[in-house]
Amino acid sequence: MKFEVCASTFESAINAQLAGADRIELCEQLEVGGLTPSRELLEHVLQKVELPVFVLIRPREGEFNYSSEEFELMIQSIEEVKTIGGHGIVSGVLTAEHELDIERTQILVEKASPLPFTFHRAFDEIKQPIKSVQQIKNMGVRRLLSSGQQPTAKRGLQLLNELKEFEDTDFNILPGGGITPNNAKLFKSMGFKEIHASGIRHDKKEINDYADGFKDFQYSSKRGHSDLQILKEILQIVRD
Repeated sequence: MKFEVCASTFESAINAQLAGADRIELCEQLEVGGLTPSRELLEHVLQKVELPVFVLIRPREGEFNYSSEEFELMIQSIEEVKTIGGHGIVSGVLTAEHELDIERTQILVEKASPLPFTFHRAFDEIKQPIKSVQQIKNMGVRRLLSSGQQPTAKRGLQLLNELKEFEDTDFNILPGGGITPNNAKLFKSMGFKEIHASGIRHDKKEINDYADGFKDFQYSSKRGHSDLQILKEILQIVRD
């Protein structure tokens, strides 16, 4: 089982490498769900880290329906990632009605080529997930990152398991959202080939608030670095 670390700082990327992760998704401002990282951060990570680095392309926080200017910026960002030497692209576009924007997403996939393309958690806001996953797969997307349209991947396991039926040698479902050493084994036992987690250590109050239903655990207070020990614990679980 492969482990992708969602790294929003240089220190997180280094810890992913030290832990022995398989891949990094690089972004910034994870507390708002992640935004396109700066050129400076990407260049620094590529210079110091030997892992494959997939880059999030998301120009702003909020919903995933973008203006023409924002969409042009996304295309420019993809071209910049390719020039700098990034190894993959993570992105996606929805319509104002929360449906898959097939035309615009297809453009992003083609602009990213030959780099592999991951459709990100915009999927968790799509109205027709089963119909949309087939459309996403048909575009040549290699991975679908999702929490099963729930605050955490554990809560979304039912849908994730349905999505897994679409997997083949060229397309994987990548569960992500609230994956920790306490639940990582569950995803391995269900036959997923990869998982995605930030490995950021949450304080007890935050965890209790989440348990009471007050917060989205995936995005809350994630201003720290990926914790090396947590990453190692997840890796030990998924590789045993």
